[in-house]
Amino acid sequence: MKINFFRCNIPDTEDPVVMMAEPIYQWQQTDQGRWVMTNAHDLTWYHQSDMNHWGYDVVIRGELRDPHLVTEYFLRWPSQS
Repeated sequence: MKINFFRCNIPDTEDPVVMMAEPIYQWQQTDQGRWVMTNAHDLTWYHQSDMNHWGYDVVIRGELRDPHLVTEYFLRWPSQS
């Protein structure tokens, strides 16, 4: 099952890839980030323009192949899902 594990907005900047490194790193240091980095497959990140906030929307997306891991993820972090 493909899941968006992390989402954040960054302000308009000349180099959004450099600006998104800090929030992604901070997320990777959380319990959720460490769990996802260990259990998810095919993790990818992407960014797109966010005209509503004059910036960029950053998303980390990946796949949990085991149904038990999907259940565990949604039970552990229901509000972030």
